[in-house]
Amino acid sequence: MSRFMRGAQFLTLVAPMVSAIEVTIPLVAPSGAALVMGNLVSLSIEQDRWVDWAGTTEPNKFFNNVLDNLVQITNTPPFVRIGADSEDHTDFSYDIEYEEDIFPPSTAITPYPKATNITVGQGFYDIISHLPKGTQVHWGVNQREDNLTATYLETVALMNAFSSSAVVENNITLKFIEVGDEADLYYIDKARNNSWNVRGYVYEWEKFADNVSTTANLSNTSYTKLIGGAFAGSSHNNLSGFSPQAIFDIGILKSAAGQLIETISQHHYSGSLCTGDEAVLQDLMTKSYIRGNISLFSPDIEATIGNGLNYILGETNSMSCQGASNVSNTAGAALWLLDYSLYATQVGISRLHFHEGIGYKYNLIQPVTLNYSIIDGSPIAALAPHIQPPYYAAIIAAEAIGSSGTTQAVEIAIDENDVSGYAFYENGSLSKAVFINTIAYFAGAGERNSTHIDFSFTGSGDTAEEMCVKTLKIGYATDTTNLTWGGQTYETSDGRVSGPLTVDTLPVSCGVDLQETEAILVTFL
Repeated sequence: MSRFMRGAQFLTLVAPMVSAIEVTIPLVAPSGAALVMGNLVSLSIEQDRWVDWAGTTEPNKFFNNVLDNLVQITNTPPFVRIGADSEDHTDFSYDIEYEEDIFPPSTAITPYPKATNITVGQGFYDIISHLPKGTQVHWGVNQREDNLTATYLETVALMNAFSSSAVVENNITLKFIEVGDEADLYYIDKARNNSWNVRGYVYEWEKFADNVSTTANLSNTSYTKLIGGAFAGSSHNNLSGFSPQAIFDIGILKSAAGQLIETISQHHYSGSLCTGDEAVLQDLMTKSYIRGNISLFSPDIEATIGNGLNYILGETNSMSCQGASNVSNTAGAALWLLDYSLYATQVGISRLHFHEGIGYKYNLIQPVTLNYSIIDGSPIAALAPHIQPPYYAAIIAAEAIGSSGTTQAVEIAIDENDVSGYAFYENGSLSKAVFINTIAYFAGAGERNSTHIDFSFTGSGDTAEEMCVKTLKIGYATDTTNLTWGGQTYETSDGRVSGPLTVDTLPVSCGVDLQETEAILVTFL
């Protein structure tokens, strides 16, 4: 073989592949297009180290900055849920200012374990005033310990905090109280005996929720309402298990406390691995896997909406076990979170609370300095507060939704296994679109392939001639740093965006190229 032929063969092997597709986008929002609010991507915070997130004598500036980044885009703070497993291990004491915790030992699998016992004082609740102005809060109180006095004292402290001048002046409001976390697991966690079932749960929940609602002075006309469910899993239409359908069938909504339920909360993780690899990351990112994890709740959502209630994922993230190392903390997880959140809107989920804890692998935000590796618990040089790759997904979703408060979204029909797309409408007219390529590109994979997307439009209305294209640039799917959004980074010491903005303005007729492990936001001009 000649030298020229050898070179030609080499070029043929490594040249990137470019496939081409045409997508059709309605110019006017279709009937039934989902209304999408600016706080679609919200937070759930493990309660045991709440003081680290909020700050005690002064606000946690880094945490507030990264929340404010989202406020500046959507004019809406992320909804903040405080509680989770810790809410069911919390007691109140007038002798404590903020909190005292008892933690189990750190391990390589769980470098930052949850506290097994949390005792809090009034100051623990008062620091809610440190959150950004206008924040809505969803707070959990203890049911697991079956101690009405403890739940009563927590509720009193909670209401004292939200009636304080510092909180009222900042318009920080308590939208929901959650009574108990994942009660469907109480038997497995040895908090109840083997007779525990959904009927016993409803009876007990009504007892605790009656106490809470009376103490908090809740009513059909009060702003603050109750969360229903908050189960770890769902038996769906099997009424002998734990599900929205089961508690509806028992009659929870007819009880005094049940009439104060405004929203059903479901908890869900897309997997349960503690460690991962490239194959696990690709599975997480896969379009069909994302849709399967969301659509399995369709019967629950239908039953919930049928009862005039909202449905949220009140605690969710990529993998349980505080995340899977080399999966949950990567750039690939950012694309997962973006597609997962936007697809959720298409089946009736109004908001997603991504769970966060100090040092958890799947965090969007690490709000304090870490001294141990989140991967294996080994000592590291002090790592200052920082965002992690999934935070970029929250920013992209926020920019796609915007600040109008009336944005609608529809999934774009794309007959490709690895490309997702969503169209966004302002006042009923097409304004933006997001496209995501969920093929995981890894180091050593050779040339990076791309998909060319051409646009066609249906319906009446003006067709844009130009578009602005903003790109989430990622080196490899396993990267944990050095992502850029429109050429800018949020990986800064104060959590604020930095660097010159880089976007491409192109004729719509040219279409766009979307690389593997990449997302773009198209704004039609």
